[in-house]
Amino acid sequence: MFTWTHIIFYLQCMDYTCCRVAFSSTALQHEYIMSSIGLNEEQKEFQKVAFDFAANEMAPHMAEWDEKEIFPVETMRKAAQLGFGGIYVHPDLGGAGLSRLDTSIIFEALSTGCVSTTAYMSIHNMCVWMIDTFGNDEQRHEFCPPLCSMDRFASYCLTEPGSGSDAASLTTSAKRDGDNYILNGSKAFISGGGETDVYVVMCRTGGSGARGISCILVEKGTPGLSFGKKERKVGWNSQPTRAVILEDCVVPVANRLGAEGQGFGIAMRGLNGGRINIASCSLGAAHASVLLARDHLSVRKQFGEPLANNQYLQFRLAEMATGLVTARLIVRHAAQALQEDRGDAATVCAMAKLYATEECFKVCNEALQMHGGYGYLKDYAVQQYVRDIRVHQILEVNPLILTENVFL
Repeated sequence: MFTWTHIIFYLQCMDYTCCRVAFSSTALQHEYIMSSIGLNEEQKEFQKVAFDFAANEMAPHMAEWDEKEIFPVETMRKAAQLGFGGIYVHPDLGGAGLSRLDTSIIFEALSTGCVSTTAYMSIHNMCVWMIDTFGNDEQRHEFCPPLCSMDRFASYCLTEPGSGSDAASLTTSAKRDGDNYILNGSKAFISGGGETDVYVVMCRTGGSGARGISCILVEKGTPGLSFGKKERKVGWNSQPTRAVILEDCVVPVANRLGAEGQGFGIAMRGLNGGRINIASCSLGAAHASVLLARDHLSVRKQFGEPLANNQYLQFRLAEMATGLVTARLIVRHAAQALQEDRGDAATVCAMAKLYATEECFKVCNEALQMHGGYGYLKDYAVQQYVRDIRVHQILEVNPLILTENVFL
């Protein structure tokens, strides 16, 4: 039987012929990518629930959602019935009250069924957590329960046309007028834009820089709130992406999360978890792609025998599995650091996001290559994992986190 010992043997052994036995395509099964290694029984149980939901409710529809650009509201509401609408939100508000590690495990499993849909769910979860963590009791009890059940959906509004990673330079303004704020500006690349119900908007209530930013909840239907055209994207097609436009948009002061000037800190703390969530979605895509490559090599014949018998391809499959497991280790380490609120959590989360999204894209792309010309056909799921995962290397990045904490 293929065991953890085989992985150690692969990493230590200089004789690649031995690796051929350890990583033969017929031996590489779900558990051998070690997604359950180190988990307790409860974690294994909800991981199985997430894997089953992905296989039964998401994977059969993944291609259709992508092709027709369907936002699968009812499927996500089914996921919310399992607790996946507010995974790390307090139970008294309808959340599951799970840890960041538990959340990573769930998002990895769900992404094997549809990366795009799971990635939106991860953003939604981040928004609900921000309201739960930084909102007052009235805000928490008004907004969180319907968001946890996904009767309502949320979007995160930080990026602007002129400020992506440089979030502290955002220009969307919120000027106080009695008991209201008047918001003006626009946000770009907003997941769920136009379809969701609550927009967590970072805007400028004070002077320049990070200390002038506040966080305000804007509800769909508010006068002055409108949306740009639906963007045409390479991947992530099961979630709509639009600009969010604010023109003399009147929002009650009661919708502000925290005090004035706390918005930048709220945004960055949300992104620490967001990076773990997106990295976890990358793990799920790589996980699924390794299995697809294994299966294709087993059935596809060249020169009279299955490709799985080709030693070179066995070596490459072994390296893909090793890359996946390595990425998973750093993501789960970062999730634990964030849960424990360690001083290095922001840096470790950034490192995990950087490494996992890069490595998992390599795995997915290699899996497509192993499919040959078939991998380029939309009849084969591997191409969709490649398209959906590519954006993970672009979004939720703040390069200053690494440079400031590691080198200074």
